[in-house]
Amino acid sequence: MSTLVSRTRARAVETLSLDATGTRNALSAALVDALSGALADCAKDPGVRAVVLTHTGGTFCAGADLRDPPHPEALVALLRQIVELPVPVVARVTGHVRAGGLGLLAACDITAAATTATFAFTEVRIGVAPAVISLPVMPRADPRALARYYLTGERFDPAEAVRLGLLTVTADDVDEALAPVLDGLRRSSPQALAETKRLLTARVLEAFDRDAAALTALSARLFSSPEAGEGMTAFLERRDAAWVV
Repeated sequence: MSTLVSRTRARAVETLSLDATGTRNALSAALVDALSGALADCAKDPGVRAVVLTHTGGTFCAGADLRDPPHPEALVALLRQIVELPVPVVARVTGHVRAGGLGLLAACDITAAATTATFAFTEVRIGVAPAVISLPVMPRADPRALARYYLTGERFDPAEAVRLGLLTVTADDVDEALAPVLDGLRRSSPQALAETKRLLTARVLEAFDRDAAALTALSARLFSSPEAGEGMTAFLERRDAAWVV
């Protein structure tokens, strides 16, 4: 079992922790594969009533790993896997979330973050677009607010993330905030949870069915472009990209 995703269980709730702190839990091909495998195990296990997706270190997820990015199709498959998992997936965030990490959040059913967390769609600053992650993000987020943060790459706080529809709740103590949520899930019928989740995710899955192929192609095209090459190099070299004015 990969150490990129650590696993614990308590009273039928399986906790999956992104555990690649050296890369700030960036979505590498290996991390995407490890998380997908852990989720598949949860889907087959009747002893799992819900999944909590969390992290080690100070960053929930820094977005795509620019040195070892996953194929866009693999990221689409992972996001859809979270949406379609027959048990609820609850995100628990105590650190920062960037770019593709917000796709993970949007794919989850319930999301909670500490008040110290920060968020940003940083794709435009490296010459790409939030293409694949839009599949779960756009059906769930406020479109006018989303336009601002997609286009500028600005950071925003948990209160704003709640307003956008990306977070369910924010609190100083995220575990205290999640305690009644997890208690409610433990008290719910497995059949009822699966079917209720199906109702709630129908519109998100419509977006996958309609747009996944086009957004996968867009992501691949942008990441292979000269402008993205400059943006990613600038990011890794910790300097402004050539287009910054």
